[in-house]
Amino acid sequence: MEAVNEMKKLLFEELEHAARTSAKLIARIDSKDWDYRPRDNMRTLLELARHVVSIPGVDSLIMQEKPEPDIRRREAEIAASGPEADKLNGWLDTGLQELRAYMDGLSDEDFLHRSTKPFYLPHGSVQAKWLIETTTHLFHHRAQLFNYMKALGYEINMFDLY
Repeated sequence: MEAVNEMKKLLFEELEHAARTSAKLIARIDSKDWDYRPRDNMRTLLELARHVVSIPGVDSLIMQEKPEPDIRRREAEIAASGPEADKLNGWLDTGLQELRAYMDGLSDEDFLHRSTKPFYLPHGSVQAKWLIETTTHLFHHRAQLFNYMKALGYEINMFDLY
């Protein structure tokens, strides 16, 4: 179906845009700011950056119904890789490649109708919805990253997001 391929293409364009602009923001973070935490009940800037870069790869594992220990192992690998922007952004690139390979390997029928269930929910979602969820998930946390950096006084604005 041409429409399915077009939908995947458009979603990946948006996902890759969110990843690219997130990577640019992460590259601008000064190491002295990694411990910044807006409130006690929120992540530090480093924890947030690690979460941002984990989204495509971890969500790909979740879509494939990998067990929780596999997911936690990936998150631990990212956490152990250090706070350097190139290492963090390497995880983002790897995750995008993994997600694209998974999505490209799905038939149109599977993309539209195959439902998989994450370890943390009693119900599943179809793969098309998972790709939408991953895209919005990354945009959500990119916005948090932007707000943290604005609060720290970084000279960034909406043009950094486009």
